[in-house]
Amino acid sequence: MSINATKWVNIGVDVSKHTLDIYCHERDRYWQIDNTPTAIKCWLGKVSRFKLERIVMEATGRHERLLFELAIERGLPAVIVNPVNVRRYAGAAGKLVKTDKVDAMLIAEFAAIMKPALRPPESKIQRYIKDLLVRRRQLMEMRTMELNRIKIMPDRFRAEYQRHLKFLEKEVERIDVKLDKAVASEVRWQERRERLESVPGVGKQLAVTLLAELPELGELNPKQIAALVGVAPFNHDSGLARGKRRIKGGRATIRTVLYMATMSSTIHNPMIRSFYKGLVARGKHKKVGLTACMRKMIVILNAMMRDGTNWGESDIKLAA
Repeated sequence: MSINATKWVNIGVDVSKHTLDIYCHERDRYWQIDNTPTAIKCWLGKVSRFKLERIVMEATGRHERLLFELAIERGLPAVIVNPVNVRRYAGAAGKLVKTDKVDAMLIAEFAAIMKPALRPPESKIQRYIKDLLVRRRQLMEMRTMELNRIKIMPDRFRAEYQRHLKFLEKEVERIDVKLDKAVASEVRWQERRERLESVPGVGKQLAVTLLAELPELGELNPKQIAALVGVAPFNHDSGLARGKRRIKGGRATIRTVLYMATMSSTIHNPMIRSFYKGLVARGKHKKVGLTACMRKMIVILNAMMRDGTNWGESDIKLAA
């Protein structure tokens, strides 16, 4: 069969630190290459002659980033998927054998059958900001661990912990400066950030996180944006039983930052504060009330991005 045949093909990639096991579902072709720039560029040059529908790889602790970024730079349709979704598909299909080649075949089949959604290509500045945010989260996690340790360790270690905490705080400040410069380098991003920060309770971290991690903001309807973030409640009903609706899925990194911002908004944002107090007064559990406020917040921010308006410039209440 000619490599230039018109049939769409799906490729699955099993990623490890040193190698990539690759399988083309429709052509029954298998490759194993080194996970290096030279080997990946050579392979992409060959495979780009296929009529590619998707190149799918699992998130594997950033070892997949090199392949993903080089594929995107070539304009190829690359997708990073949650490994849990692939394993669930394998379980449903009764495919329990696990080797690198079998995993690549499974991911390719998952790509062809489930057709995971393609996200808009990320710019270099967007990838840079996402990396800065990851580093900031790592530093904040280390800071939290040190704060917890200082409470349980003997006082003779206090000075050591305080020195490390001071160092971590300075590193966070350095990252924040880099984030400010990166966002300021993109005029459109700076405008969107200022619009987001016009909302009482929305700080720099939520604004930058939304810019980098949620490029769909302003382009989806309220139900879609809530589901994408993971704050849309889903039914748990079976037969005559009616279970409690719960949130699930979505982008966890966004949801974590949104949660903290929403807690602040229940104090500093009159609209969110009134909404939250009303829910609690009607008997809603506080966490349920906070989740509802998170959904209201993201729907409002989505409407502001869609309409190009700042807080207070239009009837924002109608957006939620």
